[in-house]
Amino acid sequence: MEAALRPCSLVPPRLPTIPFEKPILRLPFNSIPTSIFRPIRQCTSRSKVSTAVSSTVSTEPINPVEPDVQNHSQEEKFNWLLQWYPVMPVCDLDKRIPLAKKVIGLDVVVWWDRNENSWKVFDDMCPHRLAPLSEGRIDQWGRLQCVYHGWCFNGSGDCKFIPQAPPDGPPFHTFKKACVSVYPTTVQNDIVWFWPNTDPQYKDILMKKQPPYIPELDDPSYTRLMGNRDISYGRQSSEVHMTETRVAFTVKADREGGRPLEMKIEKLDQSGFIGKQEWGTNKFIPPCVFYACGQVPPMEKTNGSASSAETKKEAQRRMLLIFICIPVSPGYSRLIWAFPRNFGVWIDRVVPRWIFHLGQNLILDSDLYLLHVSEHKIMDIGPSNWLKACFVPTKSDACVVGFRKWLNKYAGGQVNWPTKFRSSLPPTPPREQLMDRYWSHVVNCSSCRVAIKGLNALEIVLQVVSVAAVGILAATKQSLMSVSARTALVFMAVICFAASRWLSHFIYKNFHFHDYNHALR
Repeated sequence: MEAALRPCSLVPPRLPTIPFEKPILRLPFNSIPTSIFRPIRQCTSRSKVSTAVSSTVSTEPINPVEPDVQNHSQEEKFNWLLQWYPVMPVCDLDKRIPLAKKVIGLDVVVWWDRNENSWKVFDDMCPHRLAPLSEGRIDQWGRLQCVYHGWCFNGSGDCKFIPQAPPDGPPFHTFKKACVSVYPTTVQNDIVWFWPNTDPQYKDILMKKQPPYIPELDDPSYTRLMGNRDISYGRQSSEVHMTETRVAFTVKADREGGRPLEMKIEKLDQSGFIGKQEWGTNKFIPPCVFYACGQVPPMEKTNGSASSAETKKEAQRRMLLIFICIPVSPGYSRLIWAFPRNFGVWIDRVVPRWIFHLGQNLILDSDLYLLHVSEHKIMDIGPSNWLKACFVPTKSDACVVGFRKWLNKYAGGQVNWPTKFRSSLPPTPPREQLMDRYWSHVVNCSSCRVAIKGLNALEIVLQVVSVAAVGILAATKQSLMSVSARTALVFMAVICFAASRWLSHFIYKNFHFHDYNHALR
């Protein structure tokens, strides 16, 4: 009985513990002055990752990865469970309500603790009757309240109130089993990250190891708009897609009507890989981060000669393509993207974020069905046999091949899920569900949620105006209204009705379902 009445503490580990050997994420790549990346120093308050690389372009034939693969011992393996994982961008979280998310097979709830002025990530399960805490609310005292029976928890996971417990009875809320599992959490680059282990030894893991840090996302001279989307294919296919999508966001260089690309993997080891291509450098930091960085060619001057200051400013135009691919469960992943640049910053301040998401979602849709089907075929042949089954002779596939080699050599060929899943992938859903935008993106994007509400309201207004104009025409005697006024009302009714129908189609196509047909493009 005395053991049961002990005060709340952290819940025992729910995942297998593994000795933590490397306290700080560090990629052992030597800095070279010709790198397009600025040197990044490691500090105790924020994690920054070294990203300098050589500027030499590949001239190796056929296989662009194998010559540069480092030799490592068989014991140096990547541990999926001893890493930081992103949950959501802060800009898409609502401090008023808890939000449910699944990351690396774990059901978690992220919520704002106003008492500690920080984001918290809990196990999405009330210890009382196992109801999801994400369906609850944040009460007037800033505690997370389970909506099922009203149990309340503070930011440390301690139960602070049980409505059913008599005030003069045993303090059940202090029992160890009344606590919620709390994951170590931090915010970096305006993204909420969590450590997927509740073992007390990882309580201060942030002091030893930080999430990958990208300085451009915190640089005020760069744009920093982000987006997120749940995708119906797994983590491996998602990473392969991102290594190819960086081209689609700039030029269609390695697709139909394209041209050869000079790409090469310069370093590949347990900490990821660095690749080099014509316009810049690619970097993969496991388990989630892939980004490409390069110089943007200066614009050609048509009138006169530019000043030396303008020429220098044009030469420093830089842009990054950042993709954070999060494993959700077998056959599902989540993507967080950002494209910071240090030019045209005013555009992002004027144009709403949802406008950019229309084109970015269209690019994701263009390959979504292809990669979903491809993932099932790869699972049939075995992920470790990918390189044998696929014919990838050109250098434009260097990053894809590099990721697959890293996955097979250091990470066991697939994600090491902490919970039990069936080995088979989920069946292919109907195309409308597979490529759905509303539940995969709109409900999770603060900007698109506001946009679709506004557009739906505008559609209703146009319909009301159209019906009202027709009603006025029907109710007014012909002698009391001039011909020009009647003509104007008819014209307004037709225009408003046509605009409402067009707007309805626009909303459905851009916020619900867009059937991307390659044959018609």
